[in-house]
Amino acid sequence: MNDVATGEPLIVLDGVNKWFGPLHVLDDVSLSVGRGEVVVVIGPSGSGKSTLCRTINRLEPINSGTITFDGTPLPAEGRALAKLRSEVGMVFQSFNLFAHKTILENVTLGPVKVRKEKPAAVRERGLALLDRVGIANQADKYPAQLSGGQQQRAAIARALAMQPKAMLFDEPTSALDPEMVGEVLDVMTSLARDGMTMVVVTHEMGFARHAANRVVFMADGQLVEEAPPTEFFANPQSERAKDFLSKILTH
Repeated sequence: MNDVATGEPLIVLDGVNKWFGPLHVLDDVSLSVGRGEVVVVIGPSGSGKSTLCRTINRLEPINSGTITFDGTPLPAEGRALAKLRSEVGMVFQSFNLFAHKTILENVTLGPVKVRKEKPAAVRERGLALLDRVGIANQADKYPAQLSGGQQQRAAIARALAMQPKAMLFDEPTSALDPEMVGEVLDVMTSLARDGMTMVVVTHEMGFARHAANRVVFMADGQLVEEAPPTEFFANPQSERAKDFLSKILTH
């Protein structure tokens, strides 16, 4: 486990509320994520996990409360928001790769277009990242020629190409065939070990057990409890968490 650096947390949610019409999807949620910390968010469907993840780079605006990233409140719009989004990598269930661009082009597009970096340097970084996620040999192929697991690893490389300060993963393996889940989790585990700050919404309890510094359990839009994984899985404090774990760990 990497020791989490002390000092000001990188991500701070304070009293965050979010409604979708009458539905209170985030109910007074407060959470801090330290630099280099891996926080895994688990809980039943509809508990607000994905919404929580999406508020951190403002894909979902909030109704009240505050979110700060690296000491600065989240900007509402414009250039400052674009800058924030480039500092927070996001990997979704669906891979969202550009179908008509090669894998390498997908990975290099952001730094060149958004950051105005030099194509040659970005290409070199892109190839190194594809190597890191284990698909260097797929650089010149198109997304449709890759398996789901390879596409998701390309999406991770694409997010990393922006050299983000943090990575958000919203159920990154839930759309994959079971035999591909491991290859994506392996990449995420190596990122965690290298000290990347990560917030991961997942159903993969094995990943939560061995890669998280902290597990956060959500239910009904509330952050019910949080603890290091060894503690959480061995001795959940709340009835909701006990009930959730009994249902998923018996099968």
